[in-house]
Amino acid sequence: MEKKKHKVLVNGAISPQFIADSIAKHSTKTSIGAHDIFLGQVRSDEIDSKFVSCIEYSAFEEMAEKKFSEIREQAFDRYELSCLHIHHSIGAVKTGEICLFVFVSSKHRTAAFDACRYIVEQIKTSVPIFGKEIFNDETFVWKENLNP
Repeated sequence: MEKKKHKVLVNGAISPQFIADSIAKHSTKTSIGAHDIFLGQVRSDEIDSKFVSCIEYSAFEEMAEKKFSEIREQAFDRYELSCLHIHHSIGAVKTGEICLFVFVSSKHRTAAFDACRYIVEQIKTSVPIFGKEIFNDETFVWKENLNP
């Protein structure tokens, strides 16, 4: 049986309602004992005396989706997971909004904690997604992922 492909890239910010609905859908899965969630939020960083108002994300979408699929499979191979969901924004996401949602479920907390961190680190280091930090005056710089 071929595994269902999970599309990760979504247009715009990931809404709190989408996150809440995702969590609620798992309440019927009674073999799950732990969930771990990572939410990446756009910060209003100060760069050269200007503040970031949004990040505009772009990607080599086919390559990015392939890499997300590989990360997903690696996580299932490494950890005893029941469920795994990844969503990453494409397009403009304002400061304070969510741009990355990683949600893992397992029987036990250790697997959920470890898998979530592993997935986020793999995304940050290997998925071809690019962020353009846009300032209030509409100038921009390309984002660099310097801090783990």
